[in-house]
Amino acid sequence: MSYEDGWKALNLEMPARVPRTEYSVESHWELITAVTGIPVNFQSSEEEKRRARGAFYKAWNIDLFWRTLIDKQHMPGRRTSMGHAVYETGGTDFDTKIQCPFATPEEALNFDPVVEYGQQDKIELRRMFEEDYRRGCLEHPDGINMTGIYITCLSGLIYIFGWEMLLLAAGTDPIRFGGIADRYCEWIGQHFEALAAADVPVVMVHDDIVWSSGPFLHPEWYRRFVFPNYKKLFAPLRESGKKVLFTSDGNYTMFIDDIIACGPHGFFFEPLTDMTAFAAKYGRTHVFVGNADTRVLLYGTKDGIRREVERCLDIGKRYPGFFMAVGNHIPPNTPVENALYYNECYEEMSRR
Repeated sequence: MSYEDGWKALNLEMPARVPRTEYSVESHWELITAVTGIPVNFQSSEEEKRRARGAFYKAWNIDLFWRTLIDKQHMPGRRTSMGHAVYETGGTDFDTKIQCPFATPEEALNFDPVVEYGQQDKIELRRMFEEDYRRGCLEHPDGINMTGIYITCLSGLIYIFGWEMLLLAAGTDPIRFGGIADRYCEWIGQHFEALAAADVPVVMVHDDIVWSSGPFLHPEWYRRFVFPNYKKLFAPLRESGKKVLFTSDGNYTMFIDDIIACGPHGFFFEPLTDMTAFAAKYGRTHVFVGNADTRVLLYGTKDGIRREVERCLDIGKRYPGFFMAVGNHIPPNTPVENALYYNECYEEMSRR
């Protein structure tokens, strides 16, 4: 791991080696055991897991650690239970509970997030952010750490309404639903203000604004109700001197220019967003992270894995703020031999 390489890239100073991050790999216990020689699985003690993860991060030279603090658990009121498919080893995250607190679109359109969730103690929020950042630094002392907000705007609305009710309400009255987005951003804004005041140099702003096919609402709705709120929310973070990083799942290629105008310093991409086009336009001025396709690791051949690493590094090596990553995670069902070969290819090609 290299704090120096990661910090150079965040500051657009072109380190000699392309730094990296990876997601979900910290729960791929079979891979961690293969890399470190430490026998560990999902039933191991937390101390055993911590020790094995630390050894793995060093072995794979992870430079940047994705992290947020404020998520659905911090919404003190009604929200939808959407269940969860099996992702973690052992199926520990499987959840069949699906329940929406809104019976009709009209009931949803009458929801007021400010009234429902109320004011938070900004001093306490600031303390929480600083403690979360310090926890990250203790867990990953040799890399770039962060804290941040997961439920920025649309991700928060998804948790409130669930997909079905969100689409019904937005389709029934887009303007009234936009008013809910404005009120939600008014509520989440206190978290952004507290984060701006916190002693934290790097922050993550997460918001899942699209599907794999692109926007799930009319693009002009985003431009009226989402991006103006982003500008307001991001402003105190920028003014406090922090590095502001943005993540969305799916394909948000068509909104890159809109989000750039809101002020983040860097972007995290899944494979569906056009990293080539982004790099050509913004690679000299912004950080970008990604975007190898996990499906190549899951189902591909060694030749396919090599080509995918080459594709990403051929794009990123020319630009100072590029970080390599499998853009849509390395889940626990990834074949160990494929993950090991991916890492081998990265290490072989990562030097500039």
